[in-house]
Amino acid sequence: MFTKLLKEQFGIEAEGTMRIGKYDACRKQGQLYLLVPAGHVADEELEELEKMAEHLVKNGDRNISAFLKTKDGKQYIDWQNSRYCVLVNQHAQNRKMTKFGRKLAKFHYRGRTISFPVKKMSRIGQWKQLWEQRLDQMEKVWNEMLFQKPDNDFERMFLESFPYYMGLAENSIQYLVDAELDDEPVMVDSGTVCHVRLLSSTWGDSYYMKNPFDWVFDHSSRDLAEWTRERYFHNIKTYQPELRQFLSEYQSVAPLSSFSWRLYYARLLFPLHYFETIEDYYVTDSEQQKLLLQERLQKYLWQSDDHEKFLGGFFEFAEVPVKKFRIPVLDWIRS
Repeated sequence: MFTKLLKEQFGIEAEGTMRIGKYDACRKQGQLYLLVPAGHVADEELEELEKMAEHLVKNGDRNISAFLKTKDGKQYIDWQNSRYCVLVNQHAQNRKMTKFGRKLAKFHYRGRTISFPVKKMSRIGQWKQLWEQRLDQMEKVWNEMLFQKPDNDFERMFLESFPYYMGLAENSIQYLVDAELDDEPVMVDSGTVCHVRLLSSTWGDSYYMKNPFDWVFDHSSRDLAEWTRERYFHNIKTYQPELRQFLSEYQSVAPLSSFSWRLYYARLLFPLHYFETIEDYYVTDSEQQKLLLQERLQKYLWQSDDHEKFLGGFFEFAEVPVKKFRIPVLDWIRS
């Protein structure tokens, strides 16, 4: 189907289709084409993502999946009652897992040189409002459940654990507010191209795939914190060497400012892993998924002491000069 679409709409005769991650893909002479559903993305957002992709390509990033225009010069196509974009990777390189920290720092460096205004895809300065919104919604659900008997183990765990995680979320919001009031951003704190959620798989597993649909415009500490969170929870006992190496590589290109460290830490403090587990549980209809989420919540609760130690020892572990930078340390969470 995808090859037929490429021929009809784009005038490209490509070879057999395959799956790359969650997308249909096909190749032609070393180029990779991806079919990406775009029904959930507004026109203005698509425009900004395309301009961001063009900017990164112009500035030397060879692994960007760029937007392919149709024969009529359109950015997307309506096909089988859905809207799609086709992305093309000119240099389908095998992904090397080494020096990820350096590569991410260079990616952020290129993104910081964007000179056009990014409005729709920007999350700069919005963390506080978004976190408060999530916290208020969850507190509302928790309050409604307080006077009922829990239906199952998941609800019991949620009822018992929420006050602790609410405290953690409030601390992270306060920490963020203090950073924005007390500290001065420098050049390295300019907005850049970031990812909605940077995971170890975001740039593709076998090929480099820097996909504009994964992006937002934000402070670089967003990516640092989300990558750190994922690697920590991937294995809470063995994360240290990998994370230390990542930070050292990143800072060999872009040393972090005190403002960066404070935003990084505020984001790590916000218990996103907990919030997502609860939110996902209440929107899924799949019993199997509910069971998986119940196991995940149980695991997070068992690991909460370790997680607190991780947060308490983070600045020391990451070798952050807290005295020189005058970075506040939370007394209650010291390891």
